[in-house]
This record gives sequence, structure tokens and C-alpha cells, in this order.
Amino acid sequence: MSNTNASLAHERSKKMTSPLETINDYLKDDMLAVNEMILSRMQSSVDLIPRLAAYLIAAGGKRIRPLLTLSTTALYDGDMIRAHKLSSAVEFIHTATLLHDDVVDESDTRRGKDAANLVFGNQASVLVGDFLFSRAFQLMTEDGNLDILRILSSASAIIAEGEVMQLTTAGNIDTTMNDYIEVIKAKTAALFTAACEVGPVIAGADITAAKAMADYGLYLGIAFQIADDALDYMAEREKLGKTVGDDFREGKMTAPILLALQKAKNENNEEELKFWKRVISDLDQKDGDLQTAQNIFEKHDIYSETLKLAHSYGDKAIAALEHAPEHPLKASLKELVNYSITRET
Repeated sequence: MSNTNASLAHERSKKMTSPLETINDYLKDDMLAVNEMILSRMQSSVDLIPRLAAYLIAAGGKRIRPLLTLSTTALYDGDMIRAHKLSSAVEFIHTATLLHDDVVDESDTRRGKDAANLVFGNQASVLVGDFLFSRAFQLMTEDGNLDILRILSSASAIIAEGEVMQLTTAGNIDTTMNDYIEVIKAKTAALFTAACEVGPVIAGADITAAKAMADYGLYLGIAFQIADDALDYMAEREKLGKTVGDDFREGKMTAPILLALQKAKNENNEEELKFWKRVISDLDQKDGDLQTAQNIFEKHDIYSETLKLAHSYGDKAIAALEHAPEHPLKASLKELVNYSITRET
């Protein structure tokens, strides 16, 4: 193991009990209610819908997004019954985007299992994703708060824009870091933002509180996705739950690639620049190219640079959380930021 990966492994090993486990334990009854609502609301007289939805939902997942809605509602002493319904809506939006994303990316694994599109087909995956989006909107309208409907519906639209933005940057080695951040703000951080902003709105807190929690979600979501993009190259398949190197094979312009490209440009390294053009821009990939990319990352300490970038956004998330009232969950939400960056899955 290289010194870089050894230090990263050491950093991760220091965390014995994850803040996710702590938050889950504190909100155990609420999460049980959310899971029951999810199972109830994904039912349909069309047998394929609950079977396909259950296939993905039963595969697990961290449930970070609904936990964020529950946590921020609890922080501001909001109505947890309403939070159950809206946390379920958040998870339905997330699950719908996963179903659509796997079709677009032609993914073969998700959460350690064959992707739903491989098992049930692309058409069924897209249509069940649409069904889950519809269920999410039903839950929002049942709540009846127009601000919440605005927050979550806007997030859904922004997520779709983010997926399209990512398509337009794929294979484009002229993509900038700012372009990349805008993509992940939309495709990932938008739902984190909405999930957190909903909590103080449920509680009837003021605009300052809603803005602080929205900022926490935004910067947490950016940090989470940057770390996820590093994991695509450095994780083990069994832990990651999907195929390592998917982003590489699809020519996605993520933080590790952008940092490696910048390093090659700074050093006028024609060999590496030609390599990146061939494998990312031209998608002319051969056996061993993924390993070559990983070797370049090791050579230039790209993994550490990527996590450093993630931490810069994580620090902003922690700063935003300072505005929240004192609560038993507050410390765990701070720890969740670093956990999201140093996790192995």
C-alpha cells in the first residue's frame, strides 16, 4: 500500500462509531416510521412497481437525506410526524434519480447488487422512477405547505438540470473545476440542501435558520460528492457497492481527473496530457488504462488533493451549522461532515 493510501486508511480507521449510526440511534423511532411510510407508499396495483422499487430500496443505502430532514426538524423542535412524510418524499426523489441515473450511465451494479435496469430493463426502471417522483409530490402536497413544495420541487428540477450538465461535460477535457462544482451542486447537493432546509420550515423557524440549514446541506452535499468521485478510483468494489472506475469508463470529468489534468498542464507533461485526451476525450480505452490512471493519481498525490478540496467545502458546512441551536444531534451533524469525506463506501 502506498504512503498516500496508508495515511487515508489510518484517517478512516480512527472512526469507530460513525455519526450516521449515532444519528440513526437517536432518531430510531422516527426512521422506523419513515421506512414504514416508504414501504406503504411505494405500493401499487401494478405488481412490477413495488417489486422494482423494493429491489433498490431493500438493497439498503445510507438514508442520509431523510435523516437530514429528520435531524434538522428535531434541531428546531419541529413536528416530527410531518417530518416523517417529507423525509419519505426526499428518499423517493433520491431513489427515482438513482433509477434514472443508472439507465443513463448504463450501470451494472448499485448497492452491491445488479442494477435495477439490468434486472428489470431500462423502460421499467425509468417508468418506476417516474412513479416514485409522483409519490414524492403526493406526499409534499399532502403536507400542504407551499414553501416546502417550492423547496423540494425546485430541487427536483435542479437535479435534472445537473444530470444534463454532466452529460455536456463528459469527455470535455476543457471542463474547469468551477464547471464541475456547478454540476455536483445541481446533481447531488441540491437534494442535500432541500432535505436540510425543509426541517426549520416544518418547525416554523425564521428565514435565517432555513438559510443556515440550506447552506449546511449545500456544502455537505458538495463535499460528499467530491469524496464519492475519489472513491470511484480508490475504493474496493465490495465496499463501494458498484464497479470501481465507472466514472473513468464513462469519461466523466470529476475532481481527480481535473486535478491530474491541471498537474500535467503545469508540468508540460505531454505524455500524461495525451493519455487523458485518449482515455477521457476520445474514450479510446485499453486494458490497463484504469490502472495507469490510478498510478498517475498516486504519483501526483491526487487522492489527498481531492479530499483536501472536499474538506474545504466540509469546513463551510460545519461553519453553517454553528447557527443552529444547541441540541444532542448538533455534534453528530458536525461529525457527519468529516465522515462523509473519509468514508470507504
